[in-house]
Amino acid sequence: MAMRGGRDYFCSVVSEDVEIALRNKPSIGLKFNKDLFVLCNQSECQHVKLNQPPCPLSLDLFSEEIEMRKDRSM
Repeated sequence: MAMRGGRDYFCSVVSEDVEIALRNKPSIGLKFNKDLFVLCNQSECQHVKLNQPPCPLSLDLFSEEIEMRKDRSM
């Protein structure tokens, strides 16, 4: 199943193509959370939602989209 706003990326941890997307971190309460992370479609991966080594995913992969979001919020 394709993720909304996702794109293909070769993940060296699972040695296959995965789909990644930029997402807001969930927040508890009424306050909107502006923290972002990169989500991949490999739910079985032990590094999913961490974006920490050895996971190769980082916000740098979405630098253009992040800049566009900042420009729209101003």
